Amino acid sequence: MTELSTDGIIVGTPPRAKWRRVIVLTSLGLVLVAVLAALFMVRTVDSQLADIGRTYEIRREARELMLSIVDAETGQRGYLLTGDPVYLDPYNRAVANLSDRNQRLMRLIEGNDAQRQRLEGLLPDLDAKRAEMARTIELMSSGRNAEALALLRTDTGQELMERLRETLRSFIEEEDARLVERNERMEVYRQALVIAILAALAAAAVLGYSLLARTQRRVAALSQEQSILRSQNVELEEKIRERTAEAEEARAHAERERARLETLLQDTNHRIGNSLATVSSLLGLQLARTSSDEVRRALEAAQSRVQAIASGHRRLRLGADLETTNAAEFLHEVIDDLAASVPPDKKVAFSKKIEPLIIPARDATTIGIVVSELVTNALKHAFADDGRGSIWVVFGVNEAGIPRLQVDDDGRGLSPTDGPQTGLGALIINQLARQFGGDEPAYLPRDGGGTSVIVELPKLRTEPD
Repeated sequence: MTELSTDGIIVGTPPRAKWRRVIVLTSLGLVLVAVLAALFMVRTVDSQLADIGRTYEIRREARELMLSIVDAETGQRGYLLTGDPVYLDPYNRAVANLSDRNQRLMRLIEGNDAQRQRLEGLLPDLDAKRAEMARTIELMSSGRNAEALALLRTDTGQELMERLRETLRSFIEEEDARLVERNERMEVYRQALVIAILAALAAAAVLGYSLLARTQRRVAALSQEQSILRSQNVELEEKIRERTAEAEEARAHAERERARLETLLQDTNHRIGNSLATVSSLLGLQLARTSSDEVRRALEAAQSRVQAIASGHRRLRLGADLETTNAAEFLHEVIDDLAASVPPDKKVAFSKKIEPLIIPARDATTIGIVVSELVTNALKHAFADDGRGSIWVVFGVNEAGIPRLQVDDDGRGLSPTDGPQTGLGALIINQLARQFGGDEPAYLPRDGGGTSVIVELPKLRTEPD
């Protein structure tokens, strides 16, 4: 009986272990499916927000175009009816804006052939309306008031305005309809993904519960088998003294099974203990080392860099496209934060010359970190003990059209014995500069004393504000 039980354990273990592995892998796969579906939902929401923002911008530009036409017509009629040249100012401004508004609207609908054709069909009416208004004003200005008013009283201008209004109204309605259609489609996708996530999580929970139940049954079976073996050993010892050898063999087998289980438990406890000991050691080591000046300086440097990154994100203001930002606004505020962090006993003046370039928002925080590293390095090393001096930050496009960042100071400057910059801050600056395709920053003597650091950023995409 003992041998049969033992054989059952040995033979039955591999298939059950294999089944448990299949359950675990399947559960993890379903959880991964749920996570991927959730990430897809997030991307879908981001895409929908971008569509809403783009549609809002198109609607706004279309309304602004219509308002410019109305303003031009109002100025025209006011001048014709009163003869007061004051009405020509709004007329001229509105007419000057028509082309810009139309071009911006054409750029926003790039890729939408139907809307583009609708706007291109608007151009003849728009040109005709401008010509009609210009003609009446020209007649009025030359003293031919009757002819100007006669032309104004015709239905030509009114018909042109109606067609323009109708075209722009249908244009806006088409954008609204496309947005609604996309939202409905996204809603269907989201509902399907939610169902898929719930189904995957439910299946993972069922599989996890099944694994737990099988494990519990296995532990109970092993415990029962161990108890049976011990009982058999006791019974054999008490009732059959003459079968000592067989009883000893059965007892030895039972002891081996028990020892195996104890070894497994000890190994598990040992691993858990090692993990907790490692965590405890790391915490203790961190606490013990906080009294070291070197560690304290390292922590202060880390805190300064974290504050720089936080400042970059806090000061980032996205543009209307949600992908770009104004470098001047962003860097002015970042430098102001750096200036505010200077101790009161240091009299350092900051000067900024930053062009209002539009740059990708994802690159703005990186440039902010580079500026912070260069300014912090100047504050730490450039000035004498009294901490007095000036720092200049210049950002713009050079003569070759390459974006360039330059940070100057009027401190003690570079000595002939200074070698290449090898500190952690210099390493961070070098690696971040390489992201923009530039060479290593140039550390040069500044005219009038001090140091000038130039960082070329050839791969940074810029455009004027």
